[in-house]
Amino acid sequence: MTGTAARVDLREMRWWDIEPVLALEAELFPEDAWSAGMFWSELADARHPRATRWYTVAEDAEGRLVGYAGLMAVAGSGDVQTIAVAREHWGTGLGARLLTTLVRQAADAGCTELLLEVRVDNGRAQRLYERFGFQPIGLRRNYYQPSGVDALVMRLDDPGHSEANNVGAMSHDG
Repeated sequence: MTGTAARVDLREMRWWDIEPVLALEAELFPEDAWSAGMFWSELADARHPRATRWYTVAEDAEGRLVGYAGLMAVAGSGDVQTIAVAREHWGTGLGARLLTTLVRQAADAGCTELLLEVRVDNGRAQRLYERFGFQPIGLRRNYYQPSGVDALVMRLDDPGHSEANNVGAMSHDG
């Protein structure tokens, strides 16, 4: 199914999504997957009245979780916490849809910048971020543990007024 658009719905992540998210996390990031505790902590903040975190999941037509993304926004600065798409949905535009959701949420939260870290060996993700206008600004040595892979730090200035808000609309549904 790689590259084929299929109906996928985005919705707020809830506690019952943690188990399928962890399965996808382990498949896609076996060396440095997040723990259940990390997701529980993030979701606890997302449910707070003054939330600083927002998490979205993507479900296919059969109700399977095929992607997820998370954002933290504090004091005008946003940070992409995580973003992942099941391999069978690579090339369908789902990653762009998830990132569009995060950029819009950052804009709604009043962020003047949006930051992220991406593995230096993940060219696919770096190309997606560049399409949205993210620019490399630094390197974090040995950031991903326990693998010891470096992270490229990227920034998008002014998410509310960037071309990033148009990128998701330009990519096909998926």
